[in-house]
Amino acid sequence: MERWFRDFGRPPRILGLDVARALAILGMAGAHVGETPTLDVLDPSTWGDLVHGRSSILFAVLAGVSIALMTGRSTRPDPAQLPGIRLQLVGRGAVIFVIGLALEFLNTPIAVILTLYGLLYVAVIPFLRWKPWQLLSGAAVLAVAGPPAVAALSAVTLDPYGAGIAFVLDGSYSIVVWMALVLAGLALGRLHVASLRTAWIALGAGVALAVVGYGLGAIGGDAVRRGDGAEPLTGGSGGGWDGYPDALAAADPIGAMLRAFFAVEPHSGGVAEVLGSGGFALAVIGLCLLLARPLRWPFLPLAALGSMPLSAYSGHILAIALIVGPGGYYTSNTLWAVLAVGMLVAATLWSILVGRGPLERLVGAAARRMAASRAPAD
Repeated sequence: MERWFRDFGRPPRILGLDVARALAILGMAGAHVGETPTLDVLDPSTWGDLVHGRSSILFAVLAGVSIALMTGRSTRPDPAQLPGIRLQLVGRGAVIFVIGLALEFLNTPIAVILTLYGLLYVAVIPFLRWKPWQLLSGAAVLAVAGPPAVAALSAVTLDPYGAGIAFVLDGSYSIVVWMALVLAGLALGRLHVASLRTAWIALGAGVALAVVGYGLGAIGGDAVRRGDGAEPLTGGSGGGWDGYPDALAAADPIGAMLRAFFAVEPHSGGVAEVLGSGGFALAVIGLCLLLARPLRWPFLPLAALGSMPLSAYSGHILAIALIVGPGGYYTSNTLWAVLAVGMLVAATLWSILVGRGPLERLVGAAARRMAASRAPAD
């Protein structure tokens, strides 16, 4: 135990990132079961509402950072290494996807993020050798142009529905939005993320982006609210080509694009939310990196929790399912506190006595086995 207190969180681990992951996990637990009043920035008693939407976005940015750390850190992977790295990411993504499906079968009211995460581990493969400025450019294009483009396409095609569309575009986790966040995290991970200079840059850039994003949301709030009462269209509502002009006018592609641009509410997937909450996530990461060095000792339980995010995320959903039962729904800040303390204690004890988290071990083993399956070169 003494050795754990002395060595845990030391390089090559980055304590500040583990702390940020823990905050994301605790925040998502609060979003799932907590009772929070509507956010009023000037009223500290409402700041608990910050967990909604922002916690999962912080988790997504940190996923990108983690992918960077496991694929070369600040050095882009050598082309000769890419086949093995690709297979490892596919193996990780496949297991995370299956874990997500298992959690969905618990039938809680939680929008499980892991199925999309599994897909993101595969989707990020083409970008592994991109330079940081290319990753940031790609993230910016997806963040600013992606939501309006998807909204316009949906309106022009009269709000089509299908399993693929429902999985990757509709709902709480649109791949366009989340891929932008992962690419931003990948860029951050390539920029010597452990350095104080990078931490200050992340903090400053995050605050600036948050001001821009939430400012856009405040300016364009009326445009978003005007579309709240619109009835969704279906593919058959236009009555074929004869009725298409009227159906297209009702779909209002321009209005849909404006709403997608200015939407700032949690899980709206609007440009304003991506910039604002993405900036918030960057600021939190930068602050955690800066504070982790002087506050190492009090941060150790948080870091232990953040070192096993997959296990903690899955464990807290399992706990909620056991407490409320299939299809049940229950919110309580007391339950949030119990889950938070339970996760912190369990993760700390597991880290001291066993080490790596159980699901992290499973995902790591799958990645290694997938990479080992590659046929040797002739």
